[in-house]
Amino acid sequence: MKNRIHILFLLFPLFLMMGCAHVISKDLRIKTDPSVTFSQVSQDPNQYKGKLVVWGGEIIEAINQKDGTTQIEVFQKPLDRRGEPYETSASEGRFLVLVDKYLDSYLFRRGKKITVAGEILGEKIKPIGEMEYRYPLLSGKQIYLWPEYYTYPIYYYDPWWGHPYYPYGWWGFGIYHHRHRHR
Repeated sequence: MKNRIHILFLLFPLFLMMGCAHVISKDLRIKTDPSVTFSQVSQDPNQYKGKLVVWGGEIIEAINQKDGTTQIEVFQKPLDRRGEPYETSASEGRFLVLVDKYLDSYLFRRGKKITVAGEILGEKIKPIGEMEYRYPLLSGKQIYLWPEYYTYPIYYYDPWWGHPYYPYGWWGFGIYHHRHRHR
């Protein structure tokens, strides 16, 4: 019994570290220049050609092109230490990711969170409404599409009252957050 407890204490930190690992490979992250910010690049993307960056945000749209590539437009958001975009409206702009293969636009749909390691190719000018917008353009080297969260109430039917009962317990005032994974 004692040995099992010791093993659990030894394995617990390992499980914690696995849950906190960055979603972009260490090999790619080592090659990035953390001093190059999104704000700097968006001013003059051509000045940073060839630099490797890790950016993320929310997908605006993914367009499959005739040549078999996919272009993803992303609303940039700051990343946490794991590389997940924060749930915030704060952004420094938009960027484009060019992926050299077909990506299903259902999976890579509007509103999904994404983290990308990519090489800066320069800029691409595209319209947003009636204005021209300068997008930093990345060649996607590694992409991580984040699982979606759904929030729905936990309830059960109370036969005495004849309607659903919403408990307000320690689990979050009757709201249960479920992470749905696409496979």
